[in-house]
Amino acid sequence: MSRIRSLKPNVTHDEAVEQFSSGGFMEGARRLLRGPLRSVADVYIPFRLFQLELRNANRREVLHLALDAVKGDLDPYHLDQVPTESDVVMVETRNCLPARLDEGPLNDLIVAKFRRFVFSRGFFRLRSPEIRATPLPGEIFIPYWIGFRGRRDEVRFDVIDAVRRRYEGAKVRKLLYEWLSSAS
Repeated sequence: MSRIRSLKPNVTHDEAVEQFSSGGFMEGARRLLRGPLRSVADVYIPFRLFQLELRNANRREVLHLALDAVKGDLDPYHLDQVPTESDVVMVETRNCLPARLDEGPLNDLIVAKFRRFVFSRGFFRLRSPEIRATPLPGEIFIPYWIGFRGRRDEVRFDVIDAVRRRYEGAKVRKLLYEWLSSAS
């Protein structure tokens, strides 16, 4: 078992079960397509924290973003501030993905992803933009809930971000599928 530093989840196990099995239209579609809910488990993905600074003409914007340290494929995780000790918990678990990327490649990836985001907000509003990423010390894990579904031998799953209370998309599911497949 690993002892990790995780953001505090805003969704308990019981709340995750409720969200995975609530009776709304989307849940009915999930149940029909993927089968009934079989079990729910927590899982943690490692992220590295960065402070990004955008200088655009006379304006300066500072953001705190985190990028997954497994493959760097996930969208940057926006944080309102650097997590303080009251924002994190220590968790002992074996359900955590291993970090595979060092700060160097992640630094380049976060700058590239942030640049795409800045350009998507309006390329013509930019005047000599400069982007600087500063890695912040430590690694933080983001908690997720996985809802396993299926009939007989067929297993599929959905993922909820345990901090933001929302379903995750294909990128997170693919990352977790690869990890689960390699673990078995």
